[in-house]
Amino acid sequence: MNTALVIMAAGMGSRYGGIKQIEPVGPSGEIILDYSIYDAIEAGFNKVVFIIRKDIEEAFRAAIGDRIEKRIKTEYVFQNMDDLPAGFTVPEGRTKPWGTGQAILACKDVVKEPFAVINADDYYGKEGLKRIHDYLCSPAAVDTKYNFCMAGFEIGNTLSENGTVTRGICQVKDGILTKIVETKEIGKGDGCAVTPDGNVALNQPVSMNMWGLTPDIFPELEKRFVTFLGNIEGNELKAEYLIPTIIGDMVEEGLASVHVLKTADKWFGVTYKEDKPLVVESFAKLVSQGVYKKKLWE
Repeated sequence: MNTALVIMAAGMGSRYGGIKQIEPVGPSGEIILDYSIYDAIEAGFNKVVFIIRKDIEEAFRAAIGDRIEKRIKTEYVFQNMDDLPAGFTVPEGRTKPWGTGQAILACKDVVKEPFAVINADDYYGKEGLKRIHDYLCSPAAVDTKYNFCMAGFEIGNTLSENGTVTRGICQVKDGILTKIVETKEIGKGDGCAVTPDGNVALNQPVSMNMWGLTPDIFPELEKRFVTFLGNIEGNELKAEYLIPTIIGDMVEEGLASVHVLKTADKWFGVTYKEDKPLVVESFAKLVSQGVYKKKLWE
């Protein structure tokens, strides 16, 4: 069965201060994406779709794309701030794209198979990708219009030592997502995670934007993007159309079932520049443990 891995790599990297998606972190100059794609191929995915900005295309192809094209079918799509539905224009002063919902929508012409979604600057571990691939190939029966899945990480495995993070905090019943709340400014506490609304247990399930979706989500994304853009008055410069919010709304409306596939893997990534030494150290440890080869693609 054909399955695609869609990688969101168009982020501005404002907190990091550069094109963090192509920072070398492996012992032989690998970037985080090398490991994610290696794991995806191992899990059974047979196509990769990179969502990037046009202005980083040359640097991105040199850093990863040209290498990956030799190993798996590869497509590129571009997230453009001005790629808007008819009747809408970019508000004066807006400098950033419209978020992960618009990013996924950019894939509608090249993704015709079930697909996983990940962030380019996050390392997720092997388990989540394998479980999502297997679910996409053999989905559970549901009584809703849409049937999706997501990797459910424990929040304690997804925190940064160098600042706060944003996570989709999930409520789950019998393995099915009942609610997701995109929550900013989550930090480490004493034996807990600390959110603006209070402390959360370290085993609280969260979304890390690792989704398993089907192409029938694209019409929903288009329709809901129009609604979103029609309701951003007063927040035109910063409003974001976000996948967790969109899917959360579909769940609460009874349109979608989302199976939460638990993973015990530990996340790490480069949200902040100060994160990079820990990421380098973490990959070195995985190599020493034999999880990956020192020269990944040899």
